[in-house]
Amino acid sequence: MKLFLMLGSISGFLSVAFGAFGAHALKEKLDAYSLGIFHTGVTYQTTHALALVLVALLLKWYPDSSGLVWAGWCFTAGTLIFSGSLYTLALTGIKVLGAITPIGGVLFLAGWALLAIHAWKAVS
Repeated sequence: MKLFLMLGSISGFLSVAFGAFGAHALKEKLDAYSLGIFHTGVTYQTTHALALVLVALLLKWYPDSSGLVWAGWCFTAGTLIFSGSLYTLALTGIKVLGAITPIGGVLFLAGWALLAIHAWKAVS
């Protein structure tokens, strides 16, 4: 629980910092397309930082749920791969990085599916 709360908090902090960096420092340096890519990375990072905090809180009530733990790891890895590849793509223009972005998206989907499965089992 503590680990996912820390990861979610750090990720949330960084997403706010990256959002401010994108809005101020990068506004004059990147074209609109690249800035949009960067912003998408920030949006997904913020969303999944909150998802990690949710996982941490749920683990307080369901400490033995391996599905919640796996969801937390999927959200963590998804953020690193999805948002990380978008940040790198926006800042460097290396297009091949766009090929790994969907892997992060699949990890996000897996995390949400695991969270839904946990919810289904918890109310059954």
